[in-house]
Amino acid sequence: MSLTDAQVKRLKNPEKGQRTYFDDALPGFGVRVSQGGTKTFIVLCGRERKRKSIGRYPTVSLAEARARAKGIQSSYSLEQPTSPFVPKLTYEQARDAFLDDSQRRNRKRTYDEYHRLLHRHFKFKGDLKEVDRHKIVRVVDRLKKTPSEQKHAFVAIRTMMNWCFKRGYIDASPVPPLTFPSVSRSRVLSQDELRLVWRRAEEVGYPFGTIVQLLILTGQRRNEIVNLRRSWIYDGAIHFPKEIIKNKREHVIPLGKIAANAIEQIPTSTDMLFPSRLDHSRPFNGFSRSKRNFDLGLDVEPYTLHDLRRSFSSLMAQLRVPIHVTERILNHSSGTFGGISAVYNRYNYYDEMRDAILNYEANILAI
Repeated sequence: MSLTDAQVKRLKNPEKGQRTYFDDALPGFGVRVSQGGTKTFIVLCGRERKRKSIGRYPTVSLAEARARAKGIQSSYSLEQPTSPFVPKLTYEQARDAFLDDSQRRNRKRTYDEYHRLLHRHFKFKGDLKEVDRHKIVRVVDRLKKTPSEQKHAFVAIRTMMNWCFKRGYIDASPVPPLTFPSVSRSRVLSQDELRLVWRRAEEVGYPFGTIVQLLILTGQRRNEIVNLRRSWIYDGAIHFPKEIIKNKREHVIPLGKIAANAIEQIPTSTDMLFPSRLDHSRPFNGFSRSKRNFDLGLDVEPYTLHDLRRSFSSLMAQLRVPIHVTERILNHSSGTFGGISAVYNRYNYYDEMRDAILNYEANILAI
């Protein structure tokens, strides 16, 4: 049979002994099922059909086992000149196996980022072992105009190649120990710059312009805004579920009038306010191109979307909002709400947050 995840999961235990189901898609690769229900991936190598165990399901996924099998067969064919030709492990196969493993082990946000970066920037073809440091450096150097994206892309390919090395797909990681200049984390937009960014957001409109406006108005993280659902907005507040919050803690913030009006103007009829153009079940994800187009001709020094969150906090301080109220709005788990305070202080500061946000929005209108 051509093995699939669903088929492997449904394979029945033999009444006695063991039974092996081989994969039509990769000759010599299969899964051995024992009487006790243990499922072990195996691969047969060479003319003598020497059997090697790969790992147990579901600890090892089907995609990873198939990739490992190809690597084992490829290595064995090099050691045994008389063995029949076996396909080599390609970069694409190794990448897909890595992503499959990442999807099982990492948070969804981490997996999505690895998937985006590897598919967008590292489009290598052919044998995995032909991907050398020169090819990788050429890709990384092309991203120097976007330092944050450059660093994240480098981390993604380094993580993948280290994963391949640990599994024996390559003899050593080809990713060189590059260093990058640190990206400033102190950028705060001036009031004049905020005015220009806000006006550009009005010109651009939905979706990216509206996202920028809500980032300015709420001080929330980018991921929290693009994942917004209508069903999370009720009783004059946004109720963020813990699943999308960085610190995994449910977060409720009052919704100001300007922010509420911006949300009411959103044209989509789906529950998700900012769905992807290609898949309405996934959130907006075209940030690099949208931000680049957004900033064209904008007379503002380089800034990131996260700088809008820092600017929100700084403007709150200017307005004499107590730091603990600002931190509650930003949902910081450290600072005044860290340590023993997080254990004993259970007050939600909702009224104080509402007053602060109304004062902040009035100031944004004045700006």
